Parts: sequence; structure tokens; C-alpha cells
Amino acid sequence: MEPRMELPSRPELFDFRGVSMTHFFTDNWENVQNFKARPDDVLIATYPKAGTTWVSYILDLLYFGQTSPERQTSVPIYERVPFLELIVPKFVERLPTSPRLIKTHFPVQFVPKSFWEQNCKIIYVARNAKDNMVSYFHFDSMAMIEPDPGDWNNYFQRFMQGKVVTGSWYDHVNGWWKKKQTSPNVHYMFYEDLVEDTGREIDKLCSFLGLSPSEDERKRITGGVQFDKMKKNNMTNYSTHARMDFKTGSFMRKGRVGDWKNHFTVAQNEEFDEDYKKKMKDPTLQLRTDL
Repeated sequence: MEPRMELPSRPELFDFRGVSMTHFFTDNWENVQNFKARPDDVLIATYPKAGTTWVSYILDLLYFGQTSPERQTSVPIYERVPFLELIVPKFVERLPTSPRLIKTHFPVQFVPKSFWEQNCKIIYVARNAKDNMVSYFHFDSMAMIEPDPGDWNNYFQRFMQGKVVTGSWYDHVNGWWKKKQTSPNVHYMFYEDLVEDTGREIDKLCSFLGLSPSEDERKRITGGVQFDKMKKNNMTNYSTHARMDFKTGSFMRKGRVGDWKNHFTVAQNEEFDEDYKKKMKDPTLQLRTDL
């Protein structure tokens, strides 16, 4: 009888420079802050479970789908597009691609200064807070690098208070939105727009990045990054990741808009809407909460 592989113990949440974090995101702090970005680096920034893997895969296909097709079947997406804060920066520095595609869940104030100094292109993806909360709850249930989420009612309160890894959703999306107003190198996307018309949003990405794929390539990428295909693809569904407990859930669960309606009670929805009005006061940032 083969010995059962024990999953690692879950980390504790603590306050780090005003943001809720775990040691996985802070152990490497000095090295990450000293990271030397290159001018052609592309950074994908999101709050957790807001479309990180989706946009990572789109960009990987846009840049390398034709020139390095073997990557698509042999290298998991989390290695092709590594997390800046979760790995030793030397791993990123050894990436064989140019440009280097890098992702982060950092709030804007934690991004290493070299990305700004080198005028790197940065793509931010925001998602409806209610769907984001539900997706994050299910992710925390099966990701051993996250603190134990507890039950839904408890998680609901902690999410609104920012007591989850990377802190407040409100601070995250607002901070990056404010940065976008002064930085032409930040492209701000919405998850719901990607769901509504993936091809249109890919066109916007190409315009921002200065890419000109052929019409056939654009159609191939748009078809290849649909949620159901990515969920079945072992190179994008994280099924090879050692710190995921797939007995508890799936990394790629539904990918739908409006799934929060299957989780929020009427009272929770009313409480959330009141809290949302207090914290989302910038009229120029319109995230779709009624879907």
C-alpha cells in the first residue's frame, strides 16, 4: 500500500505593511523589491481569482503560440507565466522567452519600482466583487498555500473587511484604477468584458501591446482560450500543481458571470451593497455589480 502524501499545513494570515498577507507572499520581499525588470517585460496584475490564468494564457498564445508551440503541451502555465512574489526572482530572470510574461497579485503600491522605471506594459484585470468573493472562497478551500477559509458566512465578512490574502478587494481595484489615470502603460480590463466578447478584448490587448496577429491566429487564440477548453487542458488547469487539493474542489470551477446569486442570501446581498456604496466612491470606475 502506497503511503498517502500529506498536504502541507495552511499558513496564518497577518498584517504586512497594511495589507493582509501570508509568509508565501512576503518571505522573498527584499529580492522581489530589488527585481530588475526589462523594458519589454509584460506584467499581469489582478486581485486573486479575477482572470489571472485566463489573461496569462491569452498573452502566452499571442506572443509564443506560433513560435514555440511545444510550450503549450509541455510547460504548465504557472511556469510559463510565473508569480513574481511566490518564486525566487532568479527563476523569472532565467525565463527563456522575450518578452518575459510575469504575473502578480500585489496591490499597486507593492509592485517593484523597476517596472515603472522601465516603462513596462502592465495589464490589470478587475472582476465583479461578488463573483470574485465566491471564486476566492472556493479557491481558498482547495489551495493549501491559503489560510483556511472557514464557512461561507465567516468568509463573507472577512472578504468585506479585507482579511484575506492581498487584502481589500476595494483597495486593490481602486489603487490600480488610480494608477491607470496617470500611467499610459497600464491597460485596465474587466473580467465581464472578456466573458461577453473575448475577441474584442483580445483586439484591445493587441492594440495596447502593439501586436498584429493574423485573422486566422486571432480566431485560433479566441477559440483556444474559452473556459471549457482551458478547464480540460492540463497545462492550464493547475492539475499538476502540488499545493492544490483537487479532492476538495477545482482550480477552474465555472468561470461564469453572476454565480454569486447561488451563494449570497438576500440579507448578505443587501449588506454587501451598502458596504460597496461606501467604499467605491470613484464614479469613473464602473464595475458591473448587477450581473
